[in-house]
Amino acid sequence: MRKIFVVPAVVLSLGSGLVAPAAAAPTRVIVLPGATSAEGITAGGGSTFYAADVLGGDIYRGDVRRGTAELFIGVPAGIQSVGMDLDARHDLLFVAGGPVFAGGQGKAYVYSTRTRRLVASYDLGNPRISLINGVTVTPYGAWFTDSLQPRLYFIPVVHGVPGPVRTLDLSGPAAGPLGEFWLNDITSTPSGRTLLVAPVTGQLCAIDPVTGASRVVDGVSVPGADGLVLEGRRLWAVQGFTDPAQISRWRLSDDLSRGWSDGAITDPNFAAPLTAARFGDRLAVVNSHLDTGTSPTYEVVVVDA
Repeated sequence: MRKIFVVPAVVLSLGSGLVAPAAAAPTRVIVLPGATSAEGITAGGGSTFYAADVLGGDIYRGDVRRGTAELFIGVPAGIQSVGMDLDARHDLLFVAGGPVFAGGQGKAYVYSTRTRRLVASYDLGNPRISLINGVTVTPYGAWFTDSLQPRLYFIPVVHGVPGPVRTLDLSGPAAGPLGEFWLNDITSTPSGRTLLVAPVTGQLCAIDPVTGASRVVDGVSVPGADGLVLEGRRLWAVQGFTDPAQISRWRLSDDLSRGWSDGAITDPNFAAPLTAARFGDRLAVVNSHLDTGTSPTYEVVVVDA
């Protein structure tokens, strides 16, 4: 996992000889300059992150340690950028292209973070109704969700080159009714052998990427969850529209059949946060401001994980 280099203050108790818990690091707010909306984020190398202007489509690159962000990839008008994830081995940034019906293209885009150029674009989903929303990168390629159709899309990466897309039909609790909003973000185990999604039912579901069959992860309740972050058997779920907005923490069993609550993260700087990326012991969280509909700024909030 990528880490930021934060050294917590450690206080020794002379009387007992015990080490006191480290104090929480202060929240950091990083403005995305010029952004008119925001949703997706992914970790890059070291303390680098990439985030996107949803409606404008532009990609920003920032640094959680320095607290800075700048425009990285400017895109033509009409392109939307929703969820995103990075294939760090090949410097490929996979971006979900949003809804066909709301002016988006229903596409997936692949950019090179070395050259800042578009490597490939894909037409996904139903040409009349589709919302390409979340994406997760596995050792074999990238999986995309369609929020309005019970299927996933997979773009393989072979020798650093994105290949032809294939469609995986879903069954079980992760498969919602056609045309009804059902899935948001997606994440995967490091091996890519299990995918995790959070339907609007508030459950967490595990998906077999070979068959498309899904099952509920018992004990986990994440109503309104959008962004999902998985590291080992720890899960963070961004719930931007609870009161207050929070990121719930969970510990999952080794077989991913059950989970247990590990508390929640709240912060007064949260403004309808939707997605997150982990940097060691901190999370970088994107404020969407969808609770108010608009904002003079859009930002990334860095909090303790």
